[in-house]
Amino acid sequence: MANQPFVSILIPVKNFERTIEKTFEYLLDVDYPRDSWEWVIADGGSTDKTLEIIGQWQKKYPFIKLVQVPNSPSPGYARNKALEQVRGDYIFFTDADCAPCTDWIKQMLKIFEKDDKIAAVGGEVYTLRVDPNNLVELWCQHFRFNMVAPRYAFIKEGYFATLPEDPLPTQVAGHRAYFFGTCNVAYKVAAMKKIGARFWDNPTGEDMDLSFQHQKQGWKYYFLPTAKVDHMHRADVKALRKVWVAYGAAHMPLLKKYLKKKRMEIILQFIKGNPAIHFPFPLAGFIYIGNFHLLHIFSLLTIIGLVLSLVGKAAVIFTIISALLTLYFAYQYVKWNLSMEPKSKFWFWCKMKYLTNLSFFIGGLKGFKKYKILCIEPSF
Repeated sequence: MANQPFVSILIPVKNFERTIEKTFEYLLDVDYPRDSWEWVIADGGSTDKTLEIIGQWQKKYPFIKLVQVPNSPSPGYARNKALEQVRGDYIFFTDADCAPCTDWIKQMLKIFEKDDKIAAVGGEVYTLRVDPNNLVELWCQHFRFNMVAPRYAFIKEGYFATLPEDPLPTQVAGHRAYFFGTCNVAYKVAAMKKIGARFWDNPTGEDMDLSFQHQKQGWKYYFLPTAKVDHMHRADVKALRKVWVAYGAAHMPLLKKYLKKKRMEIILQFIKGNPAIHFPFPLAGFIYIGNFHLLHIFSLLTIIGLVLSLVGKAAVIFTIISALLTLYFAYQYVKWNLSMEPKSKFWFWCKMKYLTNLSFFIGGLKGFKKYKILCIEPSF
């Protein structure tokens, strides 16, 4: 490209002292003219050394701009404040725990040149482990945490499916909700301005909402897996569980905003192909039924059978069948962990799988009283 577009790299931060310098180091290796970019860092009220680190880098690199948003209620709110100050023709979103590849910008810009209706280009997300001995980071790598292609049955490069005019619940907040996370996506500023796009202020789900804002107006999304970033994930179980609760909690407000009709969708996740049925229902939402759910259902039935046996009711066969089905679905749930290394940590992998899935499940039920929408999240 003879005339390089001016691009803005927008990064929201809040207490990222552990990883932000690594992100800056990788960004410096991105092949793009220094006079044709800016880094806009939106700090949402860091209390660790994040601001000190940013200040040190600003002394060396004048293209780094800091936008301070004290007590920011959400990453989306901080991003909106930063959007008021960006100068780019394109905005490249990433996070302060991400490491873009060297041709990240140039690859995405070439895709924008192909089609004027492309609003966003997103790339793949892999894992960069900060501490090679950290088991939580290793779990995230095994799990393919935040990867795009596995979310959609390992799709290849090309256009994303767009949000239908009258979407089903899983097309808004389930396994068929096509969106790009803001850890690795570039947006055309002209498209954002044309529809007046802004992030919502909810604690999470802002990336999905921004995607749907554009899709509803006929803009296209393009997946370019080679424009990758490596993600430095949470380093402890508590922090990772908090993320999964937030992911689940985003689904009710999304369904409230984008569902046109009240309908329930039931997805039989334990059957190959995830067959689903949907029907009009006073309570909107979705219910996944997978190995995670079934092992709990049959565990409960086993306990009920044991109690009935103790009080003299004939429930022996019922109890045995329930117990066997509990064991079967428990095995189906954890068998993927058998291939994970090191094998000596098998029970830790099982614990990680269960706790993160449980957190997702809990997050999906948060806000039920407010939204009157039911989200029974998937089994991992």
